[in-house]
Amino acid sequence: MNRRRFLGIGASVLGAGALAAVAVPSAARLFAEGRPGRLLASQLDLPEAFRVPLPVPAVLQPVRSDATSDYYEVTQQVARLEILPGVRTEAWTYNGSFPGPTVVTRSGRAAVVRHRNELPVPSVLHLHGGHTPADSDGYPTDLLLPVGSTGAAAQGMAGMPGMAGMEHGGGRSVTGERTHTYPGLQRAATLWYHDHRMGFTGPGVWRGLAGFHLVHDDEEAALPLPRGDRDLPLMLADRSFAADGSFRYPSTDAALAVPGVTDDYMNGVLGDVILVNGAPWPRLDVDRARYRLRVLNASNTRQYRLELDPQPSGGDALVQIGSDGGLLAAPVAHDALEIAPAERFDLVVDFSRYAPGTRVRLLNRFGSGRTAEVMCFDVSSRQVADDSTVPDRLSTVEELDASAAVTTRDFAFRRSRGLGWTINGDAYQPGRDLARPALGSVERWRFTSDLHHPVHVHLNHFQVIGRNGGAPGAYDAGWKDTVDLRPAEGVEVLVRFTDYAGTYMLHCHNLEHEDMAMMADFTVG
Repeated sequence: MNRRRFLGIGASVLGAGALAAVAVPSAARLFAEGRPGRLLASQLDLPEAFRVPLPVPAVLQPVRSDATSDYYEVTQQVARLEILPGVRTEAWTYNGSFPGPTVVTRSGRAAVVRHRNELPVPSVLHLHGGHTPADSDGYPTDLLLPVGSTGAAAQGMAGMPGMAGMEHGGGRSVTGERTHTYPGLQRAATLWYHDHRMGFTGPGVWRGLAGFHLVHDDEEAALPLPRGDRDLPLMLADRSFAADGSFRYPSTDAALAVPGVTDDYMNGVLGDVILVNGAPWPRLDVDRARYRLRVLNASNTRQYRLELDPQPSGGDALVQIGSDGGLLAAPVAHDALEIAPAERFDLVVDFSRYAPGTRVRLLNRFGSGRTAEVMCFDVSSRQVADDSTVPDRLSTVEELDASAAVTTRDFAFRRSRGLGWTINGDAYQPGRDLARPALGSVERWRFTSDLHHPVHVHLNHFQVIGRNGGAPGAYDAGWKDTVDLRPAEGVEVLVRFTDYAGTYMLHCHNLEHEDMAMMADFTVG
């Protein structure tokens, strides 16, 4: 793609007048950078691949339940974990584990989750993909200060650079504990929760603040999909380690009082260790049967192109049944799958297509060296029963009507000289809206990019209706909450704003871009 082609795409997506207001970087600079991020090398010997068994995060049990709701308690705390064999790593965790415990809920039942902060820093909790009231969404300046923060100490934390006077009207900083209510008015889907503190989401997630939240419903339960031990959440996350075993991250300020990373890592941080559910390059013994793999990219920056090696005879190794927002209308088969940060893909893999004893590697074709491998599956020689299947029809998915859109809005994600990462030329300022959609309305939102930006919208899932004036991409099916914008690309989506008024976010989910101001507010009213 040359500069003329890029300008043509920009004009078709934004309109010539809007494009003139957007400083378009040179094609040479755009495409020299390719996929985002810079590798941060570990400072200790790394373990061999496929030695550590795949861990499965524990399911969090409610402390009590009533007729409408289940109640949970989570403690955010420091823990020393054995992530690399024989090495202890200090992590920031939910309930002492990385990933945090998996919250499993039922559509139509509220999940009420109380978080207690025993970390040395403030935090913010966001349920990514949750259809959530604004006061429980995790606005980035609604700080949960550590237990025991009082008086001057609490004021000092709230007054860190970029924080003073920034408390959101829908919530406020609190000390010690905060309760989030998730009403459950959404279909079955693979969600996840993570830290969302303004300026510090990158180091918070890098140090371990992430976990799964799964929603089930009757429609999903009626399908003959793999279940039980053959329904597995897989959290992909790359990390780097210092010589003492600690997480290595290029923060501008090691004390994390001042946000940002050093200049070399402004386009994102890439680790040289691939973790799956917190284990380095793990292995899993599998039956010759179908497995449901709920794949989440929880990396700060790294993009993956996932592929099985060897491919099964006939191809179509990865059968996609769901996306960020739940089941697709019908399955979509892939030989390889591209997944950007924060995206989820719900896949079925049939290991009966492999001979007994086969080692099947999950590869990352976007990686090199050690980052080209993710994990492996060792196919058992045991004969097992498998009554699961993938139906030709999975769900009734409503298609939003583009003609129903009451307005069209343009959001340009780009790097701006002197401002860092921006949306429509502005660095993030809490309390300043870029959009004010009406509750119940459908809008067309158009995203354009200079470099690679995975764009995440809070509150409601959306449907991708086009890329660069053409059809949606191969990985755009279903309801999405995060869409991958490649360099010099335009994507159009339809969003319907339902149930909850208030202030929400859209932002780049490259966490280093997000921390350096590539966010914006929108208020539904």
